Amino acid sequence: MSAYLPSRLSFTLIAALGVALSGCSSFDAASTKAIGVITPYKMDIVQGNVVTREQLALIKPGLTRLQVRDIMGTALLTSVFHADRWDYIFTLKSQSAKNQQRKVAVFFKGDAVERTESDELPSEIEFVATLQSWVPAGTKPPSLEASEDVLKKFPPPAKPVAADQNLPPARLSYPPLEAPTK
Repeated sequence: MSAYLPSRLSFTLIAALGVALSGCSSFDAASTKAIGVITPYKMDIVQGNVVTREQLALIKPGLTRLQVRDIMGTALLTSVFHADRWDYIFTLKSQSAKNQQRKVAVFFKGDAVERTESDELPSEIEFVATLQSWVPAGTKPPSLEASEDVLKKFPPPAKPVAADQNLPPARLSYPPLEAPTK
């Protein structure tokens, strides 16, 4: 038996192990590339109060806290330490659009609005457009009302069957709800 056989066998075994391990790492890189092409669905996450330019335009100095709440909703943050300040914070995390965060602060003096501070706010139409980014461009929105011509295509509703007048009157005495005690 050759003296080099154990060392040759161990070298072959180490080389085979190295090839096997490098094959695993190249498989991992290939699978990572394949997974990067196919992305899973990620749901849009909307948190906080949506405040638009139109809503903020309605907030004028002198409005009461109740009026502000009716217009903008309940504030996300009302601090015990800043009782005269309401904060409205809105975040939108979306797969199709960049993440958005907007802040609005309403300052009160007593029970009346003193002033407001806010980030740049979208109009209501601009905000809705960011939510509908998955709709292909040029797609006509569905009609929310049917015209008279469309309604004529459908058969008229069936007339309700008249109740039979010869039925006996409804039962007026009912059994007791609880079993009688003996």
